[in-house]
Amino acid sequence: MTRTGRASVQDMAEILALEDAHTSGAYAKRPAAMVRGEGAILWDADGNRYIDGMSGVGVANVGHNHPVLKAAMKEQLDRLLVCGEAYYNDQRAQFLRDLTARTPEDLNRVFLCNSGAEAVEGAIKVARRFTGRIEVVGHKRGYHGRTMGALSLTWNPKFRESFHPLVPGFTHVPLNDIEALEGSVTERTAAVVLEIIQGEGGIWPAEAEYLQAARRLCDDRGALLVVDEVQTGMGRTGRWFACEHFNLLPDILCLGKGLGGGMPVGAVVWRDALGTLSPGSHGSTFGGNPLACAAGRAVLQILAEEGLPERASRLGERAIQELREMDVPEIREVRGRGLMIGVDLRHRAGPVIRALMNKGILGTTGNTTVIRLLPPLVIAEEDLAHIVRGLEEVLWERRGAHVG
Repeated sequence: MTRTGRASVQDMAEILALEDAHTSGAYAKRPAAMVRGEGAILWDADGNRYIDGMSGVGVANVGHNHPVLKAAMKEQLDRLLVCGEAYYNDQRAQFLRDLTARTPEDLNRVFLCNSGAEAVEGAIKVARRFTGRIEVVGHKRGYHGRTMGALSLTWNPKFRESFHPLVPGFTHVPLNDIEALEGSVTERTAAVVLEIIQGEGGIWPAEAEYLQAARRLCDDRGALLVVDEVQTGMGRTGRWFACEHFNLLPDILCLGKGLGGGMPVGAVVWRDALGTLSPGSHGSTFGGNPLACAAGRAVLQILAEEGLPERASRLGERAIQELREMDVPEIREVRGRGLMIGVDLRHRAGPVIRALMNKGILGTTGNTTVIRLLPPLVIAEEDLAHIVRGLEEVLWERRGAHVG
């Protein structure tokens, strides 16, 4: 019995029924209750083992249950949990120092929050505040979150259609269409917002020429360049931040997901040259709390000491090559960088994801036809190879069943 006198729930069927009785309905849930994890492996309540190919959609970059992360959080639990930014705090100060030691050049000013969507909301406000302008240019296939400002920046109608009217002043152009971008960035534009690789949109990469054009247009027309690295950051693509592959310096950087290693941590980071916000212009009750900052510091330490960005580059290059060499007619294209991989199929990806789960492999979709693979950067090489082989097996099995 728990301290409340209520029996602990451990049976799979009971967990599913209890959660279904009270959940919001906002998520399409898979019929398994995950109760334990280590590295890139998860176990459900029945003891079934799964290779985690999705990391909580890019959250567990340092893996599940990492001993360094656990130790840092346990130590902080014994000291202090709550300390809003009305006061200074030792963990927050050190986290800000450690984070800005990794961000490019003079990206040294940080607003701490709790998620990627909050980071995007903050970036919109920062851009409007520093430019005095209202309009924001986003991208088709782009995804930035589901709060109202982030949702207005997100393009896919399936996320937007039930929530109109959205925040005014947002437009969307196709990624890599320089002419369309040139026609959209004006003297009224506060910011251009882009992902180096569009994750939810289907693992679509921005081209180097387009990124440089965006930087140039923002400079020429007085707009700010915002790069959303909520999913691509923290070593995922083989560098600490995906913009580093292109020597691209954003004015504002949005971080989340992998930054906290499982703790809710987000950050808006901007260049020193822009200045600072005035007191009261933005806020977050839980942003920058000591426990989250201790977790963030541990994540930065693990990424550096274990060379995980470099490992993601090496393992991802091999996995992408193996996927591209598959002689499977159902695969249209393989895209990605590092351990952010999209396998674009000639049919819907959902049934393949379910079949992979039956083989003990977890993945997720990236748009309707794309299998998105985002394994922890600590994944064992043999487990990553098993994901690749498992996908090939599933595609051939489904093809054989269809032909038969």
